[in-house]
Amino acid sequence: MVIKDEKDIIRLIKEDEWMMDILRAVKSLNLPDWWVCAGFVRSKIWDVLHGFKERTPIPDVDVIYFDDTNTEEAEEKKFETRLRNILPNIPWSVKNEARMHVVNNIPPYSSSVDAISKFPETATSLGVKLDEKDKIILVAPWGVEDVINLEVKPTPYFKESKERAQIYEERITKKNWKDIWYKVNVFHIENPYSISKVRK
Repeated sequence: MVIKDEKDIIRLIKEDEWMMDILRAVKSLNLPDWWVCAGFVRSKIWDVLHGFKERTPIPDVDVIYFDDTNTEEAEEKKFETRLRNILPNIPWSVKNEARMHVVNNIPPYSSSVDAISKFPETATSLGVKLDEKDKIILVAPWGVEDVINLEVKPTPYFKESKERAQIYEERITKKNWKDIWYKVNVFHIENPYSISKVRK
C-alpha cells in the first residue's frame, strides 16, 4: 500500500479500530494538551508499508499531556490506572511533559508538541489525538516524509550536542528496527552537523 501524506496516515488510523479505541479511551480522561505518540503511529505506518498482515506489538502505548499545575509522577500513574480500567490489555505509559525535562535533564518544554519535536528521531516525532468532534488530528513537527520513506534520522535537537548524538546512536542500536522492518534505512550522526547513510 502507498502512503503519500498526512491524509493517508489519518485514514489508516481511522480504519484501525484498535487504534481508535485507544484514542477514544485517552480522550475520555480530558487531559490537557494530550497526544498518543511515537511508536503507536510510526509502527502502524511501517507495518502497512511492509505489507504485514499482523500488527507488530509495541512495548508501550505512549500517552503524553502537558499540565504544569501538577507535575507529580503519582498523577501520571493515576491516569494509567484509569486507562487500564477502560482497556486492560494495553501497555499504557502516561507522561506529563511538564515534568519530563527534569527526568531528561534539559530545559523545560513549552507544550506537548514542543516535547514531540525533541524526540530522538524524526520518524518517531508524531502524535495523534481526537478533537471535540472525534476527528483525528495528526501532529508531525518534522513532517511525515522520513517515516513514509522508511528513514530513521535524528531530529535537529539530537544533532545539537555530542551527548544527545550519543543518546540517539545508542537508542537506534538498542531498538534495532531493521530486524523487524527490513526496508528501514538508518542514518547515523557523524558529527553534530552531518549525517551519513549506512548501507547494509
